[in-house]
Parts: sequence; structure tokens; C-alpha cells
Amino acid sequence: MENSLPLESPSLSRRQLLNFLTGAVVATTAGAVLYPVVEYVLPPAESGEDGAILAKDILGNPIPASQILAEAPGTRALVAGLAGDPTYLIVEENSCLNSMGIVNNCTHLGCTFPWNSVDQQFQCPCHGSRYSADGSVLRGPAPLPLKLVHVAVRNNQIWISPWTELDPRTQAQPWWV
Repeated sequence: MENSLPLESPSLSRRQLLNFLTGAVVATTAGAVLYPVVEYVLPPAESGEDGAILAKDILGNPIPASQILAEAPGTRALVAGLAGDPTYLIVEENSCLNSMGIVNNCTHLGCTFPWNSVDQQFQCPCHGSRYSADGSVLRGPAPLPLKLVHVAVRNNQIWISPWTELDPRTQAQPWWV
């Protein structure tokens, strides 16, 4: 037996293996618990400075600016804007978007409404309110003009941000701020 090779102890003992497996389970569990917390605390990647968000379609997919700008001048494209509110974007004559978007919520009871291209006005079908092309009230019962948002195009992405300065239609502090 003198010529036999000595048996070496294994490189990983049972205790070390169990400690490793226990640590791996604890780390996996902690990661699974902390991931949603971190995602909740950090702002989403599709939000920019000053509360701007990307314009999205009805399915929640960002809309490329080229898709909206392919429409004819004067078109009012409906997108999901701030807080998911339906927002009209206006295609200008020079193939760019108007820097002012109009939120599609009637100030009477919050109904959504279509743009009537024949009459060149927004018309609420529920109670008959009428708004001009810039969102000013033409006929009640709506008491206030439509809410405005800023619209900007950067890198073929449409960014919508809150309007906090004076309302250009009334030259007063906006009612929605």
C-alpha cells in the first residue's frame, strides 16, 4: 500500500456547499423583492426633464414623429399624452408639429370628442359644447377652454410636457395648473 496515491479531501465541503446554496437563495429572493421597489422609485426611461413624456398610441407604444408628420397639413392626430389623456397634435403647413397640443377632455363633464374638419372646431356630442381650433370655448355649457400641453420633437420622438405658463388664449394663469 505504500505505492497507492493518497486521497485528497474534496475542494468543497458539504458545509461550504450548503452555505453557498443558502446564500444564493437569499440573494435571489432579495433581488426579486427589491427589483419592483427600485423600478417604482426610479422614473421611467421614457420621461424627460420637466415632466415630459413620449406620445403613445392606444396600445402604449411610442409613436414616431415621422408617422404623424406624414399626415396632411392641418391634420389633428390623437395620441395618449400626459397621464394617458387623449391629446390632439396638430400638423402644420411646414411639415412640423404645432408646439401646442390640446387635451381631448371637455371642461363640462370630461367627455372626449372628435375634431370636425368641416366646421373647423371640436364638438362635444354629449351636451353640445363647441371649441375653436385652439381650444377656446365657442358655445357652452363648457365653462373653460381646453387644457394645453407643450409638444416638442427630438430624434423622431414626440415629447409632451405640462403647460404651466400663461394661457395664450386668455393671457391668464391656466386653470389646470
